[in-house]
Amino acid sequence: MVPINSTHRNPQDTRLLDALAAGNSSTRLKAALAIGTHPEPGFVDALVARCAIEPDFFVRDMLTWALTRLPSEITVPKLRAELRSERAQARSQALHTLSKIGDRNAWPAITRSLLHDADDEVARSAWRAAVILVPDREKEALAAELATQFGRGDREVRLSLSRALVALGDVVEPVLRTALARHDPAVRAHASATERLLRDPDAGFDLAVDEARRVVALGPDREETTAC
Repeated sequence: MVPINSTHRNPQDTRLLDALAAGNSSTRLKAALAIGTHPEPGFVDALVARCAIEPDFFVRDMLTWALTRLPSEITVPKLRAELRSERAQARSQALHTLSKIGDRNAWPAITRSLLHDADDEVARSAWRAAVILVPDREKEALAAELATQFGRGDREVRLSLSRALVALGDVVEPVLRTALARHDPAVRAHASATERLLRDPDAGFDLAVDEARRVVALGPDREETTAC
């Protein structure tokens, strides 16, 4: 059950808040839609609390939408507090919602620990939020921080990291060159695939990875080998 402050609630508000905790996901979805359609600041605590535990992806997305409909000066402090939660979903969903709100005042809350979070979903959400919220003067430092995680995780994690780096633009080129000189073949392949995406954003990630792995496997004489 989502904890709520019931003080001065009218019956309609109480029904909506109860519906957010209903067993049926369709009921929860409709409640989040109704709250977002007629946003009231008094709902923010319940929405944020529900984000931390909501199991259904579509309901979570609607909760985020409802939060974006509220004033950022109310929602952003609540979401920043969630970034310190021990619950991974609370951190991940708060980061996702901050990225949708796009208030750059939230940038200081995107800490190094979140960018390196042990939970892949939290880290991916942190990368996406970071590239949206980062001030221009800090893009190079962010690129360097993200590049330390080349080779991390499965395909989806690596794709998220590559997309985040590509979103930063040309500032990533120095860190890509550094990563391409690393001894770890997984790091070099990931960096090479990211470089290809930077040059051609429409290129398929899987094709870029396959080509990068082939190039890494061929080694420094690849140009001569491929020309034969």
